[in-house]
Amino acid sequence: MRGLNATAADRLRRFVLPGLAFKAVVIGGGYATGRELAEFFLPAGPWGGVLAMLLATLIWSVVAAATFRLAHAIGAHDYRTFFQALLGRGWVAFEAAYALFIVVVLAIFGAAAGEIGAAVLGVQPLVGTLALLIGIVVCVAWGNASVERVFLWVSVLLYATYALFLVLAVTNIGHRIEAAFATTEGPGAGWALGGVTYAGYNIVGAVIVLPVTRHIRSGRDAVIAGAIAGPLAMLPALLFFVCMTAFLPEIASAVLPSDYMLVRLGHPLFHLGFQLMIFAALLESGTGAVHAVNERIARARGRADLLPGTRALLALALLAPCMLLAERVGLVGLIAGGYRLLAALLILVYVVPLLVATLLRRGAVGHLIPKNLPGEPRG
Repeated sequence: MRGLNATAADRLRRFVLPGLAFKAVVIGGGYATGRELAEFFLPAGPWGGVLAMLLATLIWSVVAAATFRLAHAIGAHDYRTFFQALLGRGWVAFEAAYALFIVVVLAIFGAAAGEIGAAVLGVQPLVGTLALLIGIVVCVAWGNASVERVFLWVSVLLYATYALFLVLAVTNIGHRIEAAFATTEGPGAGWALGGVTYAGYNIVGAVIVLPVTRHIRSGRDAVIAGAIAGPLAMLPALLFFVCMTAFLPEIASAVLPSDYMLVRLGHPLFHLGFQLMIFAALLESGTGAVHAVNERIARARGRADLLPGTRALLALALLAPCMLLAERVGLVGLIAGGYRLLAALLILVYVVPLLVATLLRRGAVGHLIPKNLPGEPRG
């Protein structure tokens, strides 16, 4: 992290990097394109969508803080070690759920990349999908250092792009946004379920990013990093959602809500830049998901690291079949059908056991967690 003094760089790694990595996993193919926001938040209307997003943010922060704290206490920097402690012999239940998660989300990333390629360049969707596949393979081949750089620099691009998007939207369609909120009396039905569902399948990002929590030095660090992760991940989505309300109800059915809005804002150069940002977001999300699998394989083989060629081959073997699924099903179908099932599975095998273990400090992980975690006061 060049350009930062040693103290600032250390704090960035301990407190902010886990949140940026979590955002990288969450933003994915549906968040960045707006498709997930249309699926889970728009049906509740402007106010209901905002409430649902705030609820999801709270869930992310609580679960991420508990995850990072437990992981630090037991020295877990990969999801297999973490779930062996949390679930004992039942850790394979998470492995099965995560396998399904990987297939669905990588297929969604591939489908989104294909849609972007078709919308921006007019090429066949397969071209965009293959470009994403190659980019992910290159990024994960060089291990933790390479992945952390991707998280950092894509995050800078992403936040800057969303900030500029908000400025353009408020300038051009601010009156329509205001009218959308003014003409809606309150939250629509189902806003809480939408928030829980969205938080439920995305919270797995907290264990996917465990490799970057290696910089955390205490239980206090872990809790702070987890608490920050929720707002860091949700802020761009909240800004984007508010802008989407200007185009209700038509935008709810758009395959690429981002493209729908950008066309109507009438800034062709920014339109291109925004779609390139989405592709970069897909790249960092896919990189995070695949890197977690590589780290799990490395630990299972008793090795601290894998050779770049091995990492690349493993990534290719994982990505290729998922990208084929993307071509078969399409973005809207994958998000509507796959994510609700994932949310239920992940809440059952991850969130509930984690919160029970955190509250009780006994059971499957009690003997592994000291009464005073590192960084906590005694007495």
